Amino acid sequence: MTPTITAFASSPDRGAGLSRDMRVRWAFEEVGQSYNVRLVTFQQMKEPAHLALQPFGQIPTYEDGDLALFETGSILLHIAETHPGLLPDDADARARAITWMFAAVGTVEPPILELQTAKFAEGQESWREQRMPLVLDRIRVRLAELARRLGESEWLDGAFSAADIMMVHVLLRVKPSGLLDEFANLAAYCARAQARPAYQRAFAAQLAVATGG
Repeated sequence: MTPTITAFASSPDRGAGLSRDMRVRWAFEEVGQSYNVRLVTFQQMKEPAHLALQPFGQIPTYEDGDLALFETGSILLHIAETHPGLLPDDADARARAITWMFAAVGTVEPPILELQTAKFAEGQESWREQRMPLVLDRIRVRLAELARRLGESEWLDGAFSAADIMMVHVLLRVKPSGLLDEFANLAAYCARAQARPAYQRAFAAQLAVATGG
């Protein structure tokens, strides 16, 4: 069967490639797996049919036969484990790649999401201006740590893997702030990933939804 994922019918990012279904699209493109997309509105995301797939009312979800998954980390890991090319064959290298997937969403992404909350959800609060430098500094700490570990390496750990899909997409969410440009090796890392044909195909597919193309 062809897997089906859900995505925003009208994405808040207006086709910038920041919506989390981009991670799943990219993984599918890397492994050459065709997939279907079911677009859902914000109202549909809170209705019983969608909540049965994603109890928190978010996207994306993944369905393949009787299997239904949510959370991009879980979905990417499943794709990588059932298709060659996104996880190393060596057991130790495979474990390290999975560790980096967890690090992307568990360690690097949280302060980046805090910035989005500060800018949008809390944008009108009187204490926003005082809080913002603290939020930016927390992101800088994480980016500096990651930049130091990446060094001059092309990818996180040897060959390109699902870990790089997850980490790059997390980093791209902070790119509009300009913080990513403070770390030349991280900016170059993201640029290498975005130049991959699979990324370009996934981005075009997500952009087509936003533009109606």
